Amino acid sequence: MDTDTIKTSQEATTQEAENTAQPQTFTQEDVNRIVAKRVAKYSDYEDLKEKAAKFDAAEEANKSDLQKAIERADSLQSELNSLKAAEQLRSVREEVATAKGVPQNLLTGSTKEECEAQADALLKWGRPNDYPKVPDSGEIGNSIPKATRDQFAEWLNAQTK
Repeated sequence: MDTDTIKTSQEATTQEAENTAQPQTFTQEDVNRIVAKRVAKYSDYEDLKEKAAKFDAAEEANKSDLQKAIERADSLQSELNSLKAAEQLRSVREEVATAKGVPQNLLTGSTKEECEAQADALLKWGRPNDYPKVPDSGEIGNSIPKATRDQFAEWLNAQTK
């Protein structure tokens, strides 16, 4: 740096020190002018404040309508899901009842496996292994025991021959 730059720099620093050492004074007119400028910047503050309040109220009203619509949609979705689940359960019970040959209203399981286990238990309880079978030939009359009188008559006829 050369000496002229240093001197200029020192003079500027000295002037700054003098300016900061002495407080700046303003006349009442200066203060009024400064305040008027600042107030003029915010002259529409009350109007803006009122508009902001109206906007907030309208937004809150819309939000509550939107919130109501969302809650209603959630309620309807929940109802739809429960109806779908009930229909699926009814379908499973109907399928198992048809396949196993048991009444659908006796099945209370919530899964296909549970319903099949219930149907098997019902079949085991309702038709034990020693349950008499009806002949397939359609000759039901042959499987009914004869009266004692008829049996005696057949025996007697067999003896006399």
